[in-house]
Amino acid sequence: MKVFITGASSGIGEALAIEYAKRYKNTDSAIGLIARRSEHLQKLQSTLQTTYKIKCAIYPLDVRDNAALAAAAADFMQQHGTPNVVVACAGVSRGTLTEHVEDIAAFQAIMDINVMGLVHTFQPFIAAMRRAVQNGEVAQLVGIASVAGIRGLPGAGAYSASKAAAISYLESLRVEMARDNITVTTIAPGYIRTPMTDVNHYKMPFLMNADVAATKFVNAIEHKRRFVVIPWQMGWVARFMRFVPPILWDFAMKKAPQKSRANWDWL
Repeated sequence: MKVFITGASSGIGEALAIEYAKRYKNTDSAIGLIARRSEHLQKLQSTLQTTYKIKCAIYPLDVRDNAALAAAAADFMQQHGTPNVVVACAGVSRGTLTEHVEDIAAFQAIMDINVMGLVHTFQPFIAAMRRAVQNGEVAQLVGIASVAGIRGLPGAGAYSASKAAAISYLESLRVEMARDNITVTTIAPGYIRTPMTDVNHYKMPFLMNADVAATKFVNAIEHKRRFVVIPWQMGWVARFMRFVPPILWDFAMKKAPQKSRANWDWL
């Protein structure tokens, strides 16, 4: 098994790397990891290689840099072959309000990372995956979206828009890749306990630990799910959200809690 994961230095990405290492420990498997924070990647690489005896290549870079990501993909494939699973997990969130001119940079960064990051992650692998499938290999692209992409949330215009775009993009990609027998899976998490949600100062229903979520994510990937909401309780919430009339949605969201607009270093 060969797996390539972005956003791997913490949160869901890190948990996914550990989950795959557990499942394929002591085998000839390889995991490629991408994130901006080199020191976190190095620590995770050491854990995977020492504890699980699995090959691990790390690439400290920003998914907004498509050239750097393409170079990392080429290096991984040269060393380990075409990955069976590519998981685009890199994502950021911050409260944003259109009325503030200083939030424009946050809007741009969130869209670039959460949407274009998917494109930058998948594009370098598609041609090689086509060839791998023709040779009998399994190939799968996985994008991490969010329940927040189903309806617009107040104070999270950039994040909701980016995840709505991610859901639509992944659906388009899934249909495009079907002719090549390359599976595309969209995972829309609810609240997962990560550094991204640790800053939220409001109640988060059905909050799930990252390691538990990672197990469910990989199960969904291995079952080749097309679209899945995790945890399942949020799946029912998502179904309800889709059909609420705009007038009722607006009324319900008037007093909804909003994410902080505090500055983050990724800007």
